[in-house]
Amino acid sequence: MTLYSNPTCFYSHRARLVMAEKSISIDVIDVEGMNLPEDLLDLNPYHSVPTLIDRDLILYDSRVIIEYLDERFPHPPLMPVDPVTRAQFRLALFRIEKDWYTQAQQIDDAVDKRQAIRARKILSESIIASNEVFAMKKYFLSDEFSLVDCTIAPILWRMSIYGIDLGSECEAIEKYMGEVFSRPSFQESLSELEQEMRP
Repeated sequence: MTLYSNPTCFYSHRARLVMAEKSISIDVIDVEGMNLPEDLLDLNPYHSVPTLIDRDLILYDSRVIIEYLDERFPHPPLMPVDPVTRAQFRLALFRIEKDWYTQAQQIDDAVDKRQAIRARKILSESIIASNEVFAMKKYFLSDEFSLVDCTIAPILWRMSIYGIDLGSECEAIEKYMGEVFSRPSFQESLSELEQEMRP
């Protein structure tokens, strides 16, 4: 099994976090910028990372990758068994991708400063508005670590490089970050470049 991964990309980071959480032995090939290996160009029509190769299976959407890894390696489970709760988690994944990942991508890709400032403001407000949800359980929506946490953590890890300060009113998010960032799987999931993102 091989994962093509960008060492600073939050989409790649969430795939690496799932792999670390499940102790999956996998070859990780770092791909930076537009320096894509020839075989990746042949395998993935979108020429994007992360891309997962598992024998004859090629997956190139990070959401599909993390759900596949959770099903292919069922222990520990990162999604609830109950269909109603599972649907709620999937909706949370959708919202985080729509509300947080979209803005983070705009910050990363911004060609003009105003665009980055606007995306940063929207992302910051969205994270701060979710503080009460973080206060409800040990992890996001659950007392068990899940794919939702694997999706949230890479964005929260990057807040300082995005120039986002939660201020003093977000104690629940700060507590959550301390809990998640201290997990051995999270530390293992960090690339060298990601380790440098936080002081």
